[in-house]
Amino acid sequence: MKKEMVRVGAVGISGRGSGMLELLLQIKGIVCPAVCDKVPERRDRGIEIVKKSPCGATTQVHGYTDYKEMLEKENLDALLICTTWITHARIAIDAMRAGLDVAMEVGGAASIEECWEMVRTSERTGKFCMLLENCCYDRKEMLVYNMVRQGLFGEITHCEGGYRHDLRDEICLGRENIHGRLYNFQMRNGELYPTHQLGPICKLLSINRGNRMLYLTSMSSKAKGLNEWIRKNKGEDYDLYGYDFNCGDVTSTMIKCANGETIVLHHDCCTPRPYSRNYVVEGTNGTFMEVEDRNCLLYLDDFEPKHQWKHIDEFWEKYDHPLWKWYNTTGIKAGHGGMDYLVLSAFAESLLEGKKPPIDVYDTATWMAITCLSEQSAAMGSVPVPVPDFTSGMWIDREPYDKGMFCLNEICGE
Repeated sequence: MKKEMVRVGAVGISGRGSGMLELLLQIKGIVCPAVCDKVPERRDRGIEIVKKSPCGATTQVHGYTDYKEMLEKENLDALLICTTWITHARIAIDAMRAGLDVAMEVGGAASIEECWEMVRTSERTGKFCMLLENCCYDRKEMLVYNMVRQGLFGEITHCEGGYRHDLRDEICLGRENIHGRLYNFQMRNGELYPTHQLGPICKLLSINRGNRMLYLTSMSSKAKGLNEWIRKNKGEDYDLYGYDFNCGDVTSTMIKCANGETIVLHHDCCTPRPYSRNYVVEGTNGTFMEVEDRNCLLYLDDFEPKHQWKHIDEFWEKYDHPLWKWYNTTGIKAGHGGMDYLVLSAFAESLLEGKKPPIDVYDTATWMAITCLSEQSAAMGSVPVPVPDFTSGMWIDREPYDKGMFCLNEICGE
């Protein structure tokens, strides 16, 4: 049933949460009557964001420092979660139990149990739980998806990607900036942030709809990058000088799929390097390779001259995804090149039109689970670890998905 307006609460008003809330409130039909953050200053910032938004003049907004109190007192339809990683699942579960649909920021799971509980709670309540994996809507990922679906790459055999982002300052200054990355790097060792490239890869390989991930093996390098940054920038008097960080500078994870494809992920946040997700798609007729964020190359079997790459810029006009063709004509919004607004628009459409989200609870649980599974594998000498089937066998024959302009299961062309 379509709705004219939905009431969305927001939990977590950090830098990321602030930006996502501002973008969400640009979408017609979305109002935010309640915001929550454990830090009072951030809570108050959330209130101001709502007041300055298009719905601000007609919305009375309340602020909370305890999300459970907000769930008890407020009449909400959905919840936007932008808190620290290890709290996402528990807040999502509580929200669905309270009768709310959920959209939450990305990050890996702390345990398989919480992934199963997200799935079971969604199934019991009928409420959806959507991971806001914005990279599924990035322009180059959608271009490659469009080309693959048109058969240009032949049969896909292998994909790679990851999160290769120099975040040494953000990690090391986590306490000063009230940012949760630091504690994860102190306490955990594995693929801490898997979903940015895994999400688009899973949609490309039809994971949870005709395919699934079977098992993975993971290995981490030594942990030295954060120590070097602290030595150069904070000195010997800083209390983390010489700290024995747990997470290796580079973690590599290999995944085997039921239909035979392989996936390789790299988590790399502690070395000096330009940003890249290093997206690679290889098939029987061609290969796509992201060298760096804006330098992407393509080679197809019928190219002339042979064995020479072509730049992706040559292919936008013919193979740009229909969603991005529309987006370019309507005006690209802020947020990581525009993809933030698209993933939030997909969430809003699901709420307003009563559609199934394009990233559902089975996707959310499967992608997030890679973190704790990689920790297990790395801790046990890189042994293979099975990936749970959160669909309980239904990946073989799932219920139909909803089509539309934000669909990630086919090219709808709307």
